[in-house]
Amino acid sequence: MYEQLSTHVDKVIKLANEIAHEYELEYVGTEHVLLAISQAEEGFGARILRKHGLTNEKLKSAVDKLIQASMEDTWVFGRLPGTPHYRNVVATAIEEARKLKSREVCTEHLLLGLLAEKGCVAQKALQALGFNAKQVRADILELAS
Repeated sequence: MYEQLSTHVDKVIKLANEIAHEYELEYVGTEHVLLAISQAEEGFGARILRKHGLTNEKLKSAVDKLIQASMEDTWVFGRLPGTPHYRNVVATAIEEARKLKSREVCTEHLLLGLLAEKGCVAQKALQALGFNAKQVRADILELAS
């Protein structure tokens, strides 16, 4: 189903699992994907975050402020179950890759998916830091040219 994920996205998903473990959680959420994109430092997603001054420290601080104790229903993806928001982000990233005529889903598509998933921790963190999908789309086009 997700055979078109780039090697960068594969690394990000594995890193997101590790980050969730570090938080001592039994699920992977959008906040873990966001932090993984930032920590991986590969791909357009990390470059776009850095371009806008969104360091791993700033993102982690914003995420930590938003994390709540209640857990959502889970869906299995990889080693840890992912939240419904996580599943929606991956599905949106795949659609964004198609719209942008990309052969594979990359970290920049995950960023668009995170920004599109209203109410998730990653979207709220990015929004609190003044980051939006319009910026990401412009940056993707700039980096691709």
